[in-house]
Amino acid sequence: MYNKHKMYKGGPNYTAKRARVIRIAGLIIPIILISYGLLIEIGLIPSGRSIPIGGFLMLAFWWILVASIQFLYASRTRYDSAMRLIAYHLLATAYLFYVIGIPSPFAIFWIALIIASYVYFGRTGVYLSAIWFTLIVFADILFWAQFYPTFASYDLATLVAVLLSAIATIGIGTAHMRKTTAKTPTSETLQHDRMVTIINNLADAIISTDRHGVIRLYNAASLNLLDTNADINGRKVDDILPLVDQDGAKVSMLRELTEARSAHTRDDLEYSFADGEQIRLEITYSPIRSGNDAQEGFILIMRDVTKAKSLEEERDEFISVVSHELRTPITIMEGSLSNVQLMMKKGSKVTKATMTETVDAAHEQVVYLAKMVNDLSTLSRAERGIADAPELIDIRQLMHSMYDTYLKQAKAKKLHLNLDLSTTLGSVSASRLYLEELLQNFITNSIKYTQEGSITLSAEQKDGVVTFLVKDTGIGISKSDQQKIFQKFYRSEDYRTRETSGTGLGLYVAKKLSHKLGTNIEFTSRLNHGSTFWFKLPVIK
Repeated sequence: MYNKHKMYKGGPNYTAKRARVIRIAGLIIPIILISYGLLIEIGLIPSGRSIPIGGFLMLAFWWILVASIQFLYASRTRYDSAMRLIAYHLLATAYLFYVIGIPSPFAIFWIALIIASYVYFGRTGVYLSAIWFTLIVFADILFWAQFYPTFASYDLATLVAVLLSAIATIGIGTAHMRKTTAKTPTSETLQHDRMVTIINNLADAIISTDRHGVIRLYNAASLNLLDTNADINGRKVDDILPLVDQDGAKVSMLRELTEARSAHTRDDLEYSFADGEQIRLEITYSPIRSGNDAQEGFILIMRDVTKAKSLEEERDEFISVVSHELRTPITIMEGSLSNVQLMMKKGSKVTKATMTETVDAAHEQVVYLAKMVNDLSTLSRAERGIADAPELIDIRQLMHSMYDTYLKQAKAKKLHLNLDLSTTLGSVSASRLYLEELLQNFITNSIKYTQEGSITLSAEQKDGVVTFLVKDTGIGISKSDQQKIFQKFYRSEDYRTRETSGTGLGLYVAKKLSHKLGTNIEFTSRLNHGSTFWFKLPVIK
Protein backbone atom coordinates (compact mmCIF):
# COMPACT_ATOMS: atom_id res chain seq x y z
CA MET A 1 0.00 0.00 0.00
CA TYR A 2 1.41 3.34 -0.91
CA ASN A 3 0.66 6.79 -2.23
CA LYS A 4 2.51 9.84 -3.43
CA HIS A 5 3.03 11.06 0.14
CA LYS A 6 4.61 7.86 1.47
CA MET A 7 7.99 7.77 3.17
CA TYR A 8 10.96 7.55 0.79
CA LYS A 9 12.05 3.92 0.66
CA GLY A 10 15.21 4.21 -1.43
CA GLY A 11 16.15 2.66 -4.74
CA PRO A 12 15.05 -0.66 -6.22
CA ASN A 13 17.57 -2.47 -4.00
CA TYR A 14 16.06 -1.15 -0.77
CA THR A 15 14.74 -3.60 1.79
CA ALA A 16 13.83 -3.03 5.43
CA LYS A 17 16.47 -5.55 6.47
CA ARG A 18 19.22 -3.78 4.53
CA ALA A 19 18.14 -0.44 5.97
CA ARG A 20 18.45 -1.83 9.51
CA VAL A 21 21.93 -3.21 8.77
CA ILE A 22 23.02 0.17 7.36
CA ARG A 23 21.68 2.01 10.43
CA ILE A 24 23.56 -0.35 12.77
CA ALA A 25 26.76 -0.14 10.70
CA GLY A 26 26.36 3.66 10.56
CA LEU A 27 26.64 3.69 14.36
CA ILE A 28 29.29 1.01 14.96
CA ILE A 29 31.81 2.00 12.25
CA PRO A 30 32.21 5.65 13.44
CA ILE A 31 32.69 4.42 17.02
CA ILE A 32 35.48 2.06 15.84
CA LEU A 33 37.15 4.75 13.74
CA ILE A 34 36.93 7.41 16.47
CA SER A 35 38.37 4.98 19.02
CA TYR A 36 41.23 4.23 16.68
CA GLY A 37 41.76 7.92 16.03
CA LEU A 38 41.80 8.62 19.77
CA LEU A 39 44.62 6.07 20.19
CA ILE A 40 46.53 7.95 17.49
CA GLU A 41 45.92 11.30 19.20
CA ILE A 42 47.25 10.09 22.56
CA GLY A 43 50.32 8.57 20.86
CA LEU A 44 49.66 4.84 21.39
CA ILE A 45 49.51 4.25 17.63
CA PRO A 46 51.95 6.04 15.30
CA SER A 47 50.60 7.97 12.30
CA GLY A 48 52.13 10.22 9.69
CA ARG A 49 49.13 12.57 9.96
CA SER A 50 48.36 14.97 12.77
CA ILE A 51 45.37 17.07 13.73
CA PRO A 52 45.03 19.21 16.87
CA ILE A 53 43.17 17.41 19.64
CA GLY A 54 40.48 20.11 19.58
CA GLY A 55 39.85 19.54 15.90
CA PHE A 56 39.70 15.77 16.42
CA LEU A 57 37.23 16.09 19.28
CA MET A 58 35.05 18.38 17.16
CA LEU A 59 35.14 15.82 14.32
CA ALA A 60 34.31 13.03 16.78
CA PHE A 61 31.41 15.00 18.26
CA TRP A 62 29.74 15.64 14.92
CA TRP A 63 30.28 12.08 13.74
CA ILE A 64 28.74 10.60 16.90
CA LEU A 65 25.83 13.05 16.66
CA VAL A 66 25.08 12.16 13.02
CA ALA A 67 25.53 8.45 13.74
CA SER A 68 23.14 8.60 16.70
CA ILE A 69 20.46 10.42 14.69
CA GLN A 70 20.89 7.92 11.85
CA PHE A 71 20.51 5.01 14.26
CA LEU A 72 17.59 6.32 16.32
CA TYR A 73 15.48 7.89 13.56
CA ALA A 74 14.93 6.28 10.17
CA SER A 75 15.07 8.69 7.25
CA ARG A 76 11.60 9.68 6.06
CA THR A 77 12.27 11.49 2.79
CA ARG A 78 14.67 11.38 -0.16
CA TYR A 79 16.12 14.71 0.95
CA ASP A 80 16.68 13.36 4.48
CA SER A 81 18.53 10.29 3.16
CA ALA A 82 20.69 12.44 0.86
CA MET A 83 21.67 14.84 3.65
CA ARG A 84 22.70 11.97 5.92
CA LEU A 85 24.85 10.35 3.24
CA ILE A 86 26.50 13.67 2.43
CA ALA A 87 27.27 14.20 6.13
CA TYR A 88 28.84 10.74 6.40
CA HIS A 89 30.96 11.32 3.27
CA LEU A 90 32.25 14.67 4.54
CA LEU A 91 33.06 13.30 8.00
CA ALA A 92 34.79 10.21 6.55
CA THR A 93 36.76 12.47 4.18
CA ALA A 94 38.03 14.62 7.06
CA TYR A 95 38.92 11.50 9.05
CA LEU A 96 40.89 9.86 6.22
CA PHE A 97 42.57 13.09 5.15
CA TYR A 98 43.67 14.39 8.55
CA VAL A 99 43.67 11.47 11.02
CA ILE A 100 44.68 8.10 9.53
CA GLY A 101 45.46 8.78 5.87
CA ILE A 102 44.18 7.05 2.76
CA PRO A 103 46.60 4.09 2.77
CA SER A 104 45.10 2.56 5.89
CA PRO A 105 43.21 -0.72 6.43
CA PHE A 106 40.32 1.33 7.78
CA ALA A 107 39.85 2.97 4.38
CA ILE A 108 38.08 -0.24 3.44
CA PHE A 109 35.11 1.08 5.44
CA TRP A 110 34.43 3.43 2.53
CA ILE A 111 32.87 0.37 0.92
CA ALA A 112 30.05 0.71 3.46
CA LEU A 113 29.39 4.26 2.20
CA ILE A 114 29.26 3.08 -1.41
CA ILE A 115 26.86 0.26 -0.52
CA ALA A 116 24.62 2.62 1.48
CA SER A 117 24.56 5.02 -1.48
CA TYR A 118 23.61 2.11 -3.74
CA VAL A 119 20.76 0.96 -1.48
CA TYR A 120 19.20 4.42 -1.19
CA PHE A 121 20.01 5.93 -4.61
CA GLY A 122 20.95 3.03 -6.89
CA ARG A 123 23.71 3.35 -9.47
CA THR A 124 23.70 7.14 -9.26
CA GLY A 125 24.62 6.89 -5.57
CA VAL A 126 27.44 4.43 -6.36
CA TYR A 127 28.91 6.67 -9.07
CA LEU A 128 28.84 9.78 -6.87
CA SER A 129 30.38 8.02 -3.86
CA ALA A 130 33.10 6.38 -5.99
CA ILE A 131 33.90 9.64 -7.77
CA TRP A 132 34.14 11.48 -4.46
CA PHE A 133 36.52 8.85 -3.05
CA THR A 134 38.64 9.06 -6.20
CA LEU A 135 38.82 12.85 -5.86
CA ILE A 136 39.95 12.75 -2.24
CA VAL A 137 42.57 10.10 -3.08
CA PHE A 138 44.11 12.36 -5.74
CA ALA A 139 43.79 15.36 -3.44
CA ASP A 140 45.63 13.35 -0.78
CA ILE A 141 48.36 12.49 -3.28
CA LEU A 142 48.80 16.14 -4.30
CA PHE A 143 48.86 17.40 -0.72
CA TRP A 144 50.93 14.72 1.04
CA ALA A 145 53.23 13.61 -1.80
CA GLN A 146 55.55 16.53 -1.06
CA PHE A 147 56.11 15.09 2.42
CA TYR A 148 55.84 11.38 1.69
CA PRO A 149 56.64 10.61 -1.99
CA THR A 150 55.89 6.89 -1.60
CA PHE A 151 52.31 7.59 -0.43
CA ALA A 152 51.12 8.04 -4.02
CA SER A 153 51.44 4.34 -4.86
CA TYR A 154 49.80 3.32 -1.57
CA ASP A 155 46.94 5.75 -2.18
CA LEU A 156 46.32 4.40 -5.68
CA ALA A 157 46.45 0.82 -4.44
CA THR A 158 43.92 1.65 -1.74
CA LEU A 159 41.65 3.34 -4.32
CA VAL A 160 41.69 0.29 -6.57
CA ALA A 161 41.12 -2.10 -3.65
CA VAL A 162 38.15 -0.14 -2.30
CA LEU A 163 36.47 0.31 -5.68
CA LEU A 164 36.94 -3.31 -6.73
CA SER A 165 35.72 -4.59 -3.38
CA ALA A 166 32.65 -2.35 -3.55
CA ILE A 167 31.85 -3.47 -7.10
CA ALA A 168 32.25 -7.13 -6.13
CA THR A 169 30.06 -6.76 -3.03
CA ILE A 170 27.30 -4.94 -4.94
CA GLY A 171 27.53 -7.47 -7.76
CA ILE A 172 27.13 -10.42 -5.40
CA GLY A 173 24.17 -8.74 -3.67
CA THR A 174 22.46 -7.91 -6.96
CA ALA A 175 22.90 -11.46 -8.25
CA HIS A 176 21.40 -12.84 -5.05
CA MET A 177 18.42 -10.49 -5.36
CA ARG A 178 17.84 -11.49 -8.97
CA LYS A 179 18.01 -15.14 -7.99
CA THR A 180 15.49 -14.58 -5.21
CA THR A 181 13.23 -12.55 -7.48
CA ALA A 182 13.40 -15.25 -10.14
CA LYS A 183 12.02 -17.73 -7.61
CA THR A 184 9.01 -15.52 -6.92
CA PRO A 185 6.01 -16.61 -8.98
CA THR A 186 4.82 -14.01 -11.48
CA SER A 187 1.22 -14.60 -10.40
CA GLU A 188 2.11 -13.75 -6.79
CA THR A 189 3.68 -10.44 -7.84
CA LEU A 190 0.68 -9.64 -10.02
CA GLN A 191 -1.69 -10.47 -7.17
CA HIS A 192 0.27 -8.19 -4.82
CA ASP A 193 0.17 -5.32 -7.32
CA ARG A 194 -3.55 -5.77 -7.77
CA MET A 195 -4.10 -5.76 -4.02
CA VAL A 196 -2.07 -2.56 -3.65
CA THR A 197 -4.09 -0.88 -6.40
CA ILE A 198 -7.39 -1.93 -4.84
CA ILE A 199 -6.43 -0.70 -1.36
CA ASN A 200 -5.22 2.65 -2.66
CA ASN A 201 -8.51 3.17 -4.46
CA LEU A 202 -10.73 2.31 -1.50
CA ALA A 203 -12.84 5.13 -0.11
CA ASP A 204 -12.14 4.00 3.46
CA ALA A 205 -8.95 5.16 5.15
CA ILE A 206 -6.55 2.29 5.83
CA ILE A 207 -3.52 2.52 8.10
CA SER A 208 -1.09 -0.24 9.01
CA THR A 209 1.21 0.05 12.03
CA ASP A 210 3.96 -2.05 13.54
CA ARG A 211 3.47 -3.65 16.94
CA HIS A 212 4.58 -0.42 18.63
CA GLY A 213 1.85 1.62 16.95
CA VAL A 214 4.20 3.34 14.48
CA ILE A 215 2.59 3.89 11.08
CA ARG A 216 4.27 2.00 8.27
CA LEU A 217 1.72 2.00 5.47
CA TYR A 218 -1.37 4.03 4.58
CA ASN A 219 -3.52 4.83 1.56
CA ALA A 220 -4.50 8.15 0.00
CA ALA A 221 -7.92 8.09 1.68
CA SER A 222 -6.17 8.35 5.07
CA LEU A 223 -4.73 11.75 4.17
CA ASN A 224 -8.12 12.88 2.84
CA LEU A 225 -9.83 11.84 6.08
CA LEU A 226 -7.21 13.59 8.23
CA ASP A 227 -7.21 16.61 5.87
CA THR A 228 -3.44 16.72 5.52
CA ASN A 229 -0.74 16.41 2.88
CA ALA A 230 1.98 15.68 5.43
CA ASP A 231 3.79 12.35 5.42
CA ILE A 232 2.46 10.30 8.36
CA ASN A 233 4.79 7.35 7.83
CA GLY A 234 6.96 6.69 10.86
CA ARG A 235 4.67 8.63 13.20
CA LYS A 236 2.86 7.11 16.16
CA VAL A 237 -0.81 6.43 15.69
CA ASP A 238 -1.75 8.40 18.84
CA ASP A 239 0.06 11.47 17.48
CA ILE A 240 -1.94 11.61 14.26
CA LEU A 241 -5.21 10.39 15.82
CA PRO A 242 -5.99 12.44 18.95
CA LEU A 243 -9.36 10.88 19.80
CA VAL A 244 -12.02 11.43 22.45
CA ASP A 245 -15.14 9.43 23.20
CA GLN A 246 -18.71 10.73 23.50
CA ASP A 247 -18.04 11.86 27.07
CA GLY A 248 -15.02 13.92 26.03
CA ALA A 249 -12.51 11.52 27.61
CA LYS A 250 -9.25 10.98 25.71
CA VAL A 251 -8.89 7.62 23.97
CA SER A 252 -5.46 6.10 23.27
CA MET A 253 -5.68 4.24 19.97
CA LEU A 254 -2.41 2.48 20.75
CA ARG A 255 -3.89 1.09 23.97
CA GLU A 256 -6.98 -0.06 22.07
CA LEU A 257 -4.73 -1.80 19.54
CA THR A 258 -2.49 -3.54 22.04
CA GLU A 259 -5.49 -4.82 24.02
CA ALA A 260 -7.23 -6.18 20.91
CA ARG A 261 -7.04 -9.94 20.39
CA SER A 262 -9.37 -9.95 17.41
CA ALA A 263 -11.19 -7.50 15.16
CA HIS A 264 -13.08 -4.71 16.98
CA THR A 265 -15.19 -1.77 15.83
CA ARG A 266 -15.84 1.51 17.62
CA ASP A 267 -18.15 4.22 16.26
CA ASP A 268 -18.19 6.52 19.29
CA LEU A 269 -14.87 8.25 18.63
CA GLU A 270 -14.43 11.89 17.68
CA TYR A 271 -11.44 13.38 15.83
CA SER A 272 -10.63 17.10 16.03
CA PHE A 273 -8.97 19.06 13.22
CA ALA A 274 -6.55 21.90 13.84
CA ASP A 275 -9.32 24.48 13.40
CA GLY A 276 -11.45 22.85 16.09
CA GLU A 277 -13.94 21.13 13.77
CA GLN A 278 -14.88 17.63 14.92
CA ILE A 279 -15.94 14.55 13.01
CA ARG A 280 -17.31 11.24 14.20
CA LEU A 281 -15.20 8.22 13.24
CA GLU A 282 -15.96 4.55 12.91
CA ILE A 283 -12.72 2.61 13.35
CA THR A 284 -12.35 -1.12 12.77
CA TYR A 285 -9.01 -2.42 14.00
CA SER A 286 -7.40 -5.82 14.18
CA PRO A 287 -3.98 -7.31 14.98
CA ILE A 288 -1.83 -8.57 12.09
CA ARG A 289 -0.31 -11.98 12.75
CA SER A 290 2.44 -13.83 10.89
CA GLY A 291 2.38 -17.49 9.90
CA ASN A 292 3.63 -18.60 13.32
CA ASP A 293 0.87 -16.54 15.00
CA ALA A 294 3.34 -13.87 16.15
CA GLN A 295 1.87 -10.37 16.29
CA GLU A 296 3.48 -8.17 13.64
CA GLY A 297 1.36 -5.05 13.91
CA PHE A 298 -2.16 -3.70 13.45
CA ILE A 299 -4.51 -2.65 10.69
CA LEU A 300 -7.03 0.20 11.06
CA ILE A 301 -9.96 0.91 8.73
CA MET A 302 -11.54 4.31 9.32
CA ARG A 303 -14.51 6.19 7.91
CA ASP A 304 -16.26 9.47 8.64
CA VAL A 305 -19.73 8.63 9.99
CA THR A 306 -20.57 12.14 11.21
CA LYS A 307 -23.47 12.64 8.80
CA ALA A 308 -24.78 9.10 9.18
CA LYS A 309 -24.74 9.30 12.99
CA SER A 310 -26.32 12.75 12.95
CA LEU A 311 -29.12 11.50 10.69
CA GLU A 312 -29.55 8.41 12.83
CA GLU A 313 -29.82 10.44 16.03
CA GLU A 314 -32.15 12.94 14.36
CA ARG A 315 -34.31 10.11 13.04
CA ASP A 316 -34.56 8.46 16.47
CA GLU A 317 -35.43 11.76 18.09
CA PHE A 318 -37.96 12.54 15.37
CA ILE A 319 -39.69 9.17 15.72
CA SER A 320 -39.82 9.62 19.48
CA VAL A 321 -41.35 13.11 19.21
CA VAL A 322 -43.83 12.10 16.50
CA SER A 323 -44.96 9.14 18.59
CA HIS A 324 -45.49 11.44 21.53
CA GLU A 325 -47.38 14.03 19.46
CA LEU A 326 -49.63 11.38 17.90
CA ARG A 327 -50.53 9.84 21.23
CA THR A 328 -52.63 12.78 22.43
CA PRO A 329 -54.94 13.24 19.39
CA ILE A 330 -55.40 9.50 19.00
CA THR A 331 -56.33 9.16 22.66
CA ILE A 332 -58.82 12.03 22.42
CA MET A 333 -60.27 10.67 19.19
CA GLU A 334 -60.59 7.16 20.63
CA GLY A 335 -62.31 8.51 23.72
CA SER A 336 -64.70 10.64 21.66
CA LEU A 337 -65.65 7.77 19.39
CA SER A 338 -66.12 5.46 22.38
CA ASN A 339 -68.48 8.04 23.84
CA VAL A 340 -70.38 8.20 20.53
CA GLN A 341 -70.78 4.41 20.60
CA LEU A 342 -72.06 4.57 24.14
CA MET A 343 -74.47 7.40 23.28
CA MET A 344 -75.81 5.45 20.31
CA LYS A 345 -76.62 2.55 22.61
CA LYS A 346 -78.51 4.85 24.99
CA GLY A 347 -80.59 6.18 22.10
CA SER A 348 -83.11 8.86 23.12
CA LYS A 349 -81.42 9.51 26.42
CA VAL A 350 -78.65 11.50 24.63
CA THR A 351 -79.30 14.98 23.29
CA LYS A 352 -78.33 15.93 19.76
CA ALA A 353 -76.15 18.76 21.10
CA THR A 354 -74.11 16.34 23.21
CA MET A 355 -73.70 13.95 20.29
CA THR A 356 -72.65 16.80 17.98
CA GLU A 357 -70.12 18.13 20.48
CA THR A 358 -68.53 14.70 20.86
CA VAL A 359 -68.37 14.07 17.11
CA ASP A 360 -66.90 17.54 16.56
CA ALA A 361 -64.17 16.79 19.09
CA ALA A 362 -63.28 13.60 17.23
CA HIS A 363 -63.39 15.42 13.88
CA GLU A 364 -61.06 18.15 15.19
CA GLN A 365 -58.46 15.54 16.09
CA VAL A 366 -58.82 13.90 12.65
CA VAL A 367 -58.17 17.30 11.03
CA TYR A 368 -55.17 17.75 13.31
CA LEU A 369 -53.78 14.35 12.27
CA ALA A 370 -54.43 15.14 8.60
CA LYS A 371 -52.42 18.36 8.93
CA MET A 372 -49.59 16.51 10.63
CA VAL A 373 -49.53 13.85 7.92
CA ASN A 374 -49.50 16.58 5.27
CA ASP A 375 -46.61 18.38 6.99
CA LEU A 376 -44.69 15.12 7.39
CA SER A 377 -45.32 14.27 3.73
CA THR A 378 -43.99 17.67 2.66
CA LEU A 379 -40.94 17.24 4.88
CA SER A 380 -40.32 13.75 3.49
CA ARG A 381 -40.48 14.99 -0.11
CA ALA A 382 -38.05 17.78 0.67
CA GLU A 383 -35.61 15.45 2.44
CA ARG A 384 -35.68 12.96 -0.46
CA GLY A 385 -35.42 15.68 -3.09
CA ILE A 386 -38.71 14.80 -4.76
CA ALA A 387 -40.02 17.49 -7.14
CA ASP A 388 -36.97 19.66 -6.50
CA ALA A 389 -36.22 20.20 -10.19
CA PRO A 390 -36.12 23.96 -10.85
CA GLU A 391 -38.41 25.56 -13.41
CA LEU A 392 -38.95 29.10 -14.62
CA ILE A 393 -41.75 30.65 -12.53
CA ASP A 394 -43.43 33.96 -13.35
CA ILE A 395 -43.49 35.84 -10.05
CA ARG A 396 -46.55 37.98 -10.80
CA GLN A 397 -48.59 34.97 -11.88
CA LEU A 398 -47.49 33.02 -8.78
CA MET A 399 -48.49 35.78 -6.36
CA HIS A 400 -51.90 36.24 -8.03
CA SER A 401 -52.45 32.48 -7.74
CA MET A 402 -51.61 32.57 -4.00
CA TYR A 403 -53.95 35.53 -3.52
CA ASP A 404 -56.87 33.85 -5.31
CA THR A 405 -56.37 30.61 -3.40
CA TYR A 406 -56.55 32.14 0.10
CA LEU A 407 -58.91 35.08 -0.47
CA LYS A 408 -61.95 32.99 0.51
CA GLN A 409 -60.35 31.82 3.79
CA ALA A 410 -59.42 35.39 4.70
CA LYS A 411 -62.94 36.67 4.00
CA ALA A 412 -64.37 33.85 6.13
CA LYS A 413 -62.51 35.35 9.11
CA LYS A 414 -63.44 38.88 8.02
CA LEU A 415 -59.82 39.72 7.25
CA HIS A 416 -58.53 41.94 4.44
CA LEU A 417 -56.15 40.09 2.10
CA ASN A 418 -54.00 42.56 0.18
CA LEU A 419 -51.68 41.99 -2.78
CA ASP A 420 -48.80 44.44 -3.26
CA LEU A 421 -46.54 43.85 -6.28
CA SER A 422 -43.84 46.09 -7.74
CA THR A 423 -44.08 47.10 -11.38
CA THR A 424 -41.25 44.91 -12.65
CA LEU A 425 -40.86 41.43 -11.16
CA GLY A 426 -39.62 38.95 -13.77
CA SER A 427 -39.16 35.24 -13.06
CA VAL A 428 -37.28 32.94 -10.69
CA SER A 429 -35.79 29.50 -11.28
CA ALA A 430 -36.88 27.22 -8.44
CA SER A 431 -38.93 24.18 -7.51
CA ARG A 432 -42.56 25.27 -7.93
CA LEU A 433 -43.73 22.82 -5.27
CA TYR A 434 -41.25 24.06 -2.66
CA LEU A 435 -41.84 27.74 -3.41
CA GLU A 436 -45.64 27.44 -3.30
CA GLU A 437 -45.61 25.41 -0.07
CA LEU A 438 -43.25 27.90 1.56
CA LEU A 439 -45.59 30.81 0.72
CA GLN A 440 -48.65 28.76 1.71
CA ASN A 441 -47.10 28.12 5.11
CA PHE A 442 -46.67 31.85 5.79
CA ILE A 443 -50.17 32.74 4.49
CA THR A 444 -52.02 30.01 6.42
CA ASN A 445 -50.15 30.94 9.62
CA SER A 446 -51.10 34.59 9.15
CA ILE A 447 -54.78 33.70 8.62
CA LYS A 448 -54.74 31.34 11.58
CA TYR A 449 -53.16 33.74 14.08
CA THR A 450 -54.84 36.98 12.93
CA GLN A 451 -58.21 37.71 14.54
CA GLU A 452 -58.82 41.11 12.94
CA GLY A 453 -57.10 43.46 10.54
CA SER A 454 -55.28 42.49 7.36
CA ILE A 455 -52.75 40.24 5.69
CA THR A 456 -50.52 41.56 2.91
CA LEU A 457 -48.78 39.47 0.27
CA SER A 458 -46.03 41.35 -1.52
CA ALA A 459 -43.20 40.83 -3.98
CA GLU A 460 -40.61 43.49 -4.68
CA GLN A 461 -37.74 43.27 -7.13
CA LYS A 462 -34.59 45.31 -6.54
CA ASP A 463 -31.10 44.94 -8.00
CA GLY A 464 -31.88 41.53 -9.49
CA VAL A 465 -33.30 40.09 -6.27
CA VAL A 466 -36.99 39.58 -5.48
CA THR A 467 -38.25 39.67 -1.90
CA PHE A 468 -41.33 37.57 -1.10
CA LEU A 469 -43.09 38.93 2.00
CA VAL A 470 -46.16 38.06 4.08
CA LYS A 471 -47.22 40.62 6.69
CA ASP A 472 -50.11 40.37 9.16
CA THR A 473 -51.67 42.23 12.08
CA GLY A 474 -52.03 39.09 14.18
CA ILE A 475 -51.10 38.12 17.73
CA GLY A 476 -47.35 38.31 17.06
CA ILE A 477 -44.56 36.27 18.61
CA SER A 478 -42.97 37.00 21.97
CA LYS A 479 -39.20 37.49 22.16
CA SER A 480 -38.80 34.30 24.20
CA ASP A 481 -40.58 32.28 21.49
CA GLN A 482 -38.76 33.83 18.54
CA GLN A 483 -35.66 31.71 19.14
CA LYS A 484 -37.67 28.47 19.08
CA ILE A 485 -40.33 28.81 16.39
CA PHE A 486 -38.32 26.83 13.80
CA GLN A 487 -37.93 23.83 16.10
CA LYS A 488 -40.01 20.79 15.22
CA PHE A 489 -43.26 20.39 17.19
CA TYR A 490 -42.67 23.63 19.06
CA ARG A 491 -45.80 25.59 19.96
CA SER A 492 -45.97 28.73 22.05
CA GLU A 493 -47.55 28.58 25.48
CA ASP A 494 -49.66 31.63 24.55
CA TYR A 495 -53.30 30.60 25.09
CA ARG A 496 -54.26 32.18 21.76
CA THR A 497 -51.81 29.86 20.02
CA ARG A 498 -53.09 26.86 21.93
CA GLU A 499 -56.64 27.63 20.80
CA THR A 500 -55.64 26.78 17.20
CA SER A 501 -55.00 23.27 15.90
CA GLY A 502 -51.43 23.72 14.70
CA THR A 503 -49.03 20.77 14.66
CA GLY A 504 -45.87 22.71 15.44
CA LEU A 505 -44.29 21.43 12.23
CA GLY A 506 -45.16 24.28 9.84
CA LEU A 507 -42.17 26.57 10.35
CA TYR A 508 -39.83 23.60 10.81
CA VAL A 509 -40.89 22.37 7.36
CA ALA A 510 -40.63 25.94 6.01
CA LYS A 511 -37.02 26.13 7.20
CA LYS A 512 -36.20 22.88 5.39
CA LEU A 513 -37.87 24.13 2.21
CA SER A 514 -35.98 27.43 2.32
CA HIS A 515 -32.68 25.56 2.51
CA LYS A 516 -33.71 23.47 -0.49
CA LEU A 517 -34.44 26.71 -2.37
CA GLY A 518 -31.08 28.16 -1.39
CA THR A 519 -32.45 30.99 0.72
CA ASN A 520 -33.03 31.91 4.37
CA ILE A 521 -36.22 32.88 6.17
CA GLU A 522 -36.13 36.21 7.96
CA PHE A 523 -38.83 37.72 10.14
CA THR A 524 -39.77 40.47 12.54
CA SER A 525 -42.54 40.23 15.09
CA ARG A 526 -43.96 42.09 18.04
CA LEU A 527 -46.44 40.65 20.49
CA ASN A 528 -50.02 41.90 19.77
CA HIS A 529 -48.79 43.89 16.74
CA GLY A 530 -48.34 41.20 14.12
CA SER A 531 -45.50 39.47 12.24
CA THR A 532 -43.68 39.80 8.93
CA PHE A 533 -41.94 36.86 7.25
CA TRP A 534 -39.85 37.14 4.09
CA PHE A 535 -37.18 35.48 1.96
CA LYS A 536 -35.23 36.43 -1.18
CA LEU A 537 -34.44 34.74 -4.49
CA PRO A 538 -32.41 35.89 -7.51
CA VAL A 539 -34.40 37.02 -10.54
CA ILE A 540 -33.83 35.37 -13.90
CA LYS A 541 -33.74 38.14 -16.51
